Amino acid sequence: QVQLVESGGGLVQAGGSLRLSCAASGRTFSGAVMGWFRQARGKEREFVAGISRSGGSTSYADSVKGRFTISRDNAKTTVYLQMNSLKPEDTAVYYCAADPHWGLIRVVAASYEYWGQGTQVTVSS
Repeated sequence: QVQLVESGGGLVQAGGSLRLSCAASGRTFSGAVMGWFRQARGKEREFVAGISRSGGSTSYADSVKGRFTISRDNAKTTVYLQMNSLKPEDTAVYYCAADPHWGLIRVVAASYEYWGQGTQVTVSS
């Protein structure tokens, strides 16, 4: 099993930056593909970024490409999401997710077995 706890959310002005962290416990972290998803009020949960088990491969939603960077530290069992040039439309609850099964970065939320509780990111205009 994997337990995930996100942190780092908050209120920031447009153009600002935040770094989200997701601390994982459990022995399968290094064997799990990790993803970040977000859900804005009244909208469906959407894929933001994903990273392979080794960290050598990443994937991003078009809406965040060039602004967000996902990374992981397997020694610290932590995955990060560096968010730069934030926009009001980035406002959402951000969730960390783990997929210990497939080995490929998937953009569908149902592919991920473990989820954190979420952290709110609010970008003011």
